Amino acid sequence: MIQLIELKEQFLSVKHEILKEIEKVLESGQYVLGPKVDELEKKIAKKLGTLDAVSVANGTDALVLTLDAYGIGPGDEVITSPFTFFASAEAVSRVGATPVFVDVDQESYTLDPLKIEDKITPATKAIIPIHLFGQPADMDEIKKIAKKHQLIVIEDACQAFGATYKNQPVGSLGDAACFSFFPTKNLGTVGDGGIITTSDLNLASKLRNLRTHGTTQKYFHNSIGYNSRLDEIHAAILLVLLDKIDEWNEKRNDLAARYNKGLGTSNLLKLPKIKENRSHIFHLYCVGSTIREKMLQTLQNHDIHSGIYYPLCLHLQEVYSNLSYKKGDFPIAEDLSETLFALPMSPFLSEKDQDQVISILLNEVDNQDGC
Repeated sequence: MIQLIELKEQFLSVKHEILKEIEKVLESGQYVLGPKVDELEKKIAKKLGTLDAVSVANGTDALVLTLDAYGIGPGDEVITSPFTFFASAEAVSRVGATPVFVDVDQESYTLDPLKIEDKITPATKAIIPIHLFGQPADMDEIKKIAKKHQLIVIEDACQAFGATYKNQPVGSLGDAACFSFFPTKNLGTVGDGGIITTSDLNLASKLRNLRTHGTTQKYFHNSIGYNSRLDEIHAAILLVLLDKIDEWNEKRNDLAARYNKGLGTSNLLKLPKIKENRSHIFHLYCVGSTIREKMLQTLQNHDIHSGIYYPLCLHLQEVYSNLSYKKGDFPIAEDLSETLFALPMSPFLSEKDQDQVISILLNEVDNQDGC
């Protein structure tokens, strides 16, 4: 089977380096929030151009702790996208605030700045733009709106490590940014992990307090916090992968260009577009089609793994039925949920396998054209 994301080959390519680093951790006797975590935080902050980075247990916690550290809670509203992974809105709900959804841009699938101001109320405290599938949101316009209304901007960069907006890395564009190190992310470990980047040192201090049960001195607590810490072994693995990430992101872009060239002749496939002044790292390569189910079945018949991202928009999820959204409220997001699907993408996807994916899709397109 051609995998949607080829994790096994990726980790085997650095197996010996990783095992060596894990052995060092085991011999050190320090397994949680030790020197490897400290090194990872410093290296990521430097790479992304922020003053600090605070690691946590996972990407969802990164969002939750950031909202909590900013004092966002019951009675507050946070604007975000209805077309993303559930955690982006779940984190808002988890701190007691209310997610307020805004439709997305037709081409980038990220938050549409032209539709944000209509949703701002006196209760609005923050905007969470999602750099979806690896492409940055329109941060200049979003920050302009946020400044006008004195709102916090928290980047959900969980899918976009290494992407840039006007040559500036995501993670350095808002007041804070949240990343996930889940294995399938373009920078991922062999379990869960996350990090928050910021140049607000006061925020970073609060985050470090919150991640360890609301304490900076063991057994003395000044707030109600969380148990959200990154393990040394995950940090050691991520340090190895951090040295590879630019090379792997470049490979993703090469493969995306090959997909675009190979599939560009079809009028039944909508290919991803990279907006001006943005770089895309293609965490996922998603195409759209009005005959998605037939395309997916054809791929499955040829042992090619694909995926739907995302089959039901957040405003239509059962858990948010109390917010009184209805089908038709966000037509672009809803259309994407009914037409988009992801093709195999990873730095270890061979050109031979990719050509097979392209050939099979084009053959299905030809069959439809001939109907």
